[in-house]
Amino acid sequence: MSTNSNPVILCESDYKKLTAIVVLDKKTEEPDNTLAHELSRAVVVKDEALPPDTIRIGSTVRILDIDAQKERTFQIVMPGEADIQAKKISIFTPMAAAIIGFRKNDEVSWKMPSGMKQLKIVAVDNATLLVKA
Repeated sequence: MSTNSNPVILCESDYKKLTAIVVLDKKTEEPDNTLAHELSRAVVVKDEALPPDTIRIGSTVRILDIDAQKERTFQIVMPGEADIQAKKISIFTPMAAAIIGFRKNDEVSWKMPSGMKQLKIVAVDNATLLVKA
């Protein structure tokens, strides 16, 4: 089951950060499987109204590649903060773009460089974000 048709939920602060660096052209249909496409269909809510288990910039997430039965844990960060050794991946990577705005237990189909992947979001930790707020 794919939940790519489910709404992507973004908080206002993340939406503003992303739309400042991603060009959204409403006149052309964005191809699926791009961050611009996800932004164009996102439901934007006030930061305090974002459900706590929703993936956002700064979230630490654990995902399961359903076909490979492999789990990965990483934090989604802005491009300048990316550090693969520290398990911090840029929001512009296909993996991060695939899951931003989704929630724990959602399943997402996404075209990766290695082919179509079925991903399940196992855990979302936004504790570090609450400390900064």
